[in-house]
Amino acid sequence: MSIRLYVGNLSKDLERQEFENAFAEFNADLVSVKLIADKKTGKCRGFGFVTVKTDEKADEIVEKLNGQVLADMPLKIEKALPRTKPEGEADTRPSGEASGKRSGKGGGARKTTTAATTSSGAVQPDPRWAGELEKLKQMLAAQTTSS
Repeated sequence: MSIRLYVGNLSKDLERQEFENAFAEFNADLVSVKLIADKKTGKCRGFGFVTVKTDEKADEIVEKLNGQVLADMPLKIEKALPRTKPEGEADTRPSGEASGKRSGKGGGARKTTTAATTSSGAVQPDPRWAGELEKLKQMLAAQTTSS
């Protein structure tokens, strides 16, 4: 079973080849080395992933390279957390949408929702704004009672 390592605190000017060279001594045990780059600029986003064959090699790489300096920045290496989908996001898609592919039509704007529906059917405020919403409700209540 392969183990994925998160490599963070990378310089924005780091090149893919430099990143790969940092793990060259473990080349025989590597499955893949991936530097994450910005799609528009092509510059490093500050992190990457290294996949190794065994848990023991992953521990060895973390122990040996965590804190080592690469391009004037100390590396932060740890075992990557598994990818998870946000709660409520199902793997099913509407029948008209191709699985895993974009239609290529329209703008790239993402749809956002400002309220979530609970199983009881009541609309709940977005938790990021619940505190602000409560303050607004209190201010509104104070205005209506004083007039």
